[in-house]
Amino acid sequence: MPQRLDEAKTAPFTLGPPVTEAPLAALLLHGFTGSPWELVPVGEALAARGVHVVCPRLPGHGTTPEAMLWAGRREWLGAATTALEGLEGARRVAVIGLSMGGLLAMLLAAQHRARVNGLVLMAPALRLKGRDARALRRLRWLPGLDVKERWLEKKSTDIESDEVRAGAPLLPRYPLARVLDLFALADLAHEAEPRITCPSLVIGAVNDHVVDTDAVLALQTRLPFSRRLLLQRGFHIIPRDTDRAVALTGISHFVEELSS
Repeated sequence: MPQRLDEAKTAPFTLGPPVTEAPLAALLLHGFTGSPWELVPVGEALAARGVHVVCPRLPGHGTTPEAMLWAGRREWLGAATTALEGLEGARRVAVIGLSMGGLLAMLLAAQHRARVNGLVLMAPALRLKGRDARALRRLRWLPGLDVKERWLEKKSTDIESDEVRAGAPLLPRYPLARVLDLFALADLAHEAEPRITCPSLVIGAVNDHVVDTDAVLALQTRLPFSRRLLLQRGFHIIPRDTDRAVALTGISHFVEELSS
């Protein structure tokens, strides 16, 4: 039997006033093997400030491991683009992404410069940590490699708070092919950097075990009109972890400036 997540917990959500009545609309994009659950605190904080918030569940995510067999980087970017197009009528738009969602947010900002007015990038997955990640990245260039039937296990999620981590929806395994899609997205996002012209807020966590925080901070120096926020507590899933209040305050102030 497929291992199915609690889809009520991983469901997409829309919050706040109607898009045409809000001073700003925010598109939230979750991370690789994650779900909108990761970003609920961001959505609630912004909706309380009158922002129209939309957070789609990216294809293949938040249901079963097998669902990820049929959805890769093209489907993820397609879903993010469709969600952005759905904000027709918004006065201004911010795109807020966590991890892989940050990569997608960068691509949207580069491809739709007239539409995206601001970016929030939380631990964007430009470079993963660890020897295993570097080895997996090199797999893309092996001739004749068949990754269709190869799976990787996921035993936990990178959250410092024991209580929050215990309640996090966890996809127990995922296809190796999708990891290679993640690396391809990282390359595309890096190539897109010179075409990003909107203001941005880049947030990293010192103790992140998933992405290289030095790479996150270096990104901030390459983006125009960009500022950074470095969290001293918590791990990779920033909006749910120990320093979430610091992150949410920074995001709220950034978005308020975009609205004015």
